[in-house]
Amino acid sequence: MELHEYLQKAADIVDKELFRNYGSVFGDLDKASAHLLLAGGKRLRPAVVLLAADAVRKGSAMDILPAALALEVTHTFTLIHDDIMDGDSVRRGVPTVHTQWNEATAILAGDVLYAQAFELIAKSMAPEGARVRAMMLLARTCVDICRGQHLDITFAERNNVSAMEYLDMVAKKTGALYAAAAAIGGILAGGTAGQVKALHDWGMNSGMAFQIQDDIIDLCADAEKSGKDRASDLREGKQTLIAIRAREKGVDLAPYRRHDLSGDEIDAAIRLLEGAGVIDEVRAVADERVATAKKALQNLPESEEREYLSRITDYFVTRGF
Repeated sequence: MELHEYLQKAADIVDKELFRNYGSVFGDLDKASAHLLLAGGKRLRPAVVLLAADAVRKGSAMDILPAALALEVTHTFTLIHDDIMDGDSVRRGVPTVHTQWNEATAILAGDVLYAQAFELIAKSMAPEGARVRAMMLLARTCVDICRGQHLDITFAERNNVSAMEYLDMVAKKTGALYAAAAAIGGILAGGTAGQVKALHDWGMNSGMAFQIQDDIIDLCADAEKSGKDRASDLREGKQTLIAIRAREKGVDLAPYRRHDLSGDEIDAAIRLLEGAGVIDEVRAVADERVATAKKALQNLPESEEREYLSRITDYFVTRGF
């Protein structure tokens, strides 16, 4: 089975369970909580939970399906709150929760999902000790996500953010949840301490590569293919690794921090960055994370699931083009 076929199959299973749990809710708050969950998505994080479980103990994935839902529910809670902070009006092709309802309802809807994620892990068919460890990891991860989001917000007020600070932010904001998804799958499937660490390291480094690639996609990919507003990070002067490396090399991006940038101006900025070697350096950082993630997988027994995890890492740095 090809990776895209596996991911589609996993997404179908997750979608069916999400609809069973959230498709017939009553009351505005519950409807607001379910809004983005039922709007679709790639379901990559729950797929990682299932793959990690089967990579440790073949056939265990369906026993811990509630935990896979928990990771998607957690991800969705962060999206609801991020949309409020960013003032975004559309997510997954539908109005954001605070736009559809109001800001107070959206905050509470995110809080509801945050709480339900722990309940879902508790419903997994796994030893009690493993469920407690999984919930502790998810709790720590949610704290990291909040810290990462706060760093991202504070970066907007600074023009001296270092590459190390950026990578720390990315580790917390994006890497941590992929790390948790993989490790929780391993924990609940009965993995050894070494296997769980390997899965956590794989998820952390793959998630960081994902975010670095996202920054490249934002600038360089065709808007129709990527589904993003091209060069939005550049227009807003966001402190991405691209902007940080450009500053270190003396490349002045100030003239491009305008919302009315034309396509020709964006192309000119890309040529400037490529000429200074910025894009290649940033890609090299992503590639380094990919190599580290794949090396971690060597601590797991050979299996189809381990190979899928490796291919997911590759997908993270090739998507969008």
